[in-house]
Amino acid sequence: MMGPAHGFSGLAAGAALLPVAPLGGVQEQAAWVLAWGGMAMLPDIDSGGWSLKGIKPKGHGSTVSRMWGPITTGLAVVVGKAARGHRNGTHDAALAPFAFGALAAAASLNLWTSLVLLAFVIGAALQLCLRVHPGHARGAVAHQLALSLAGAVYLTNGGGVVDPGVLPGAATHALTFEWLPYAVAGGVLVHIAGDYITTNGVPVPLTWINGQPRRVSLNLFRTGASIETLLAWAFAATAAGLVAWHTGAWAWVAGLVEAAR
Repeated sequence: MMGPAHGFSGLAAGAALLPVAPLGGVQEQAAWVLAWGGMAMLPDIDSGGWSLKGIKPKGHGSTVSRMWGPITTGLAVVVGKAARGHRNGTHDAALAPFAFGALAAAASLNLWTSLVLLAFVIGAALQLCLRVHPGHARGAVAHQLALSLAGAVYLTNGGGVVDPGVLPGAATHALTFEWLPYAVAGGVLVHIAGDYITTNGVPVPLTWINGQPRRVSLNLFRTGASIETLLAWAFAATAAGLVAWHTGAWAWVAGLVEAAR
């Protein structure tokens, strides 16, 4: 699947789990759903690189690998080598959700790594929901990165005014979401399920380690086929409907319609 289909399927999965998620209020519910959507694109961080076109190099790769320009494209090169190429290690249904979730849990133990983690989640959500494509313009990379970091600082600072002398303290770290590692692992699993139904499929767990993975697939359609676009819209509509239903927004909209009448 392509990035949008993965992202919208993640949004739908996160929205479906709202009734059982350990969340506090509407704002946290929205963050939960967006985290699932953003992290449903995470396994494709194994696809990215640089090519020389003209006199300057140009980044290429998956939607998430182009998120922050050279930063995430460079990360994609490293991850791709460690994962033995695209759709291998980061698409291992037994290992990848646990590994990414564990990394997220470890990152949440420290303020600065929590900031990076939250910024990455916010950036991935922006890639999906705001249709920000930094690879097309140099200025968009800085814009995306600034929005991601600002959002992460806002969350870890409790929404207050950021004081450079206070930010390094432990007090600002208390607002890091405890459920985030579960959203990361869940989004990764949704991504793998999406690729499993396509022609190229995903590796049988652990067979990719020697560089010769055995693949398994439902072989329903090719990546990028027309049916995938229809599925992406269906996932988006499902996510919107579930969010409206579980958060009470549906009743609020119905009230507005009734008032207008």
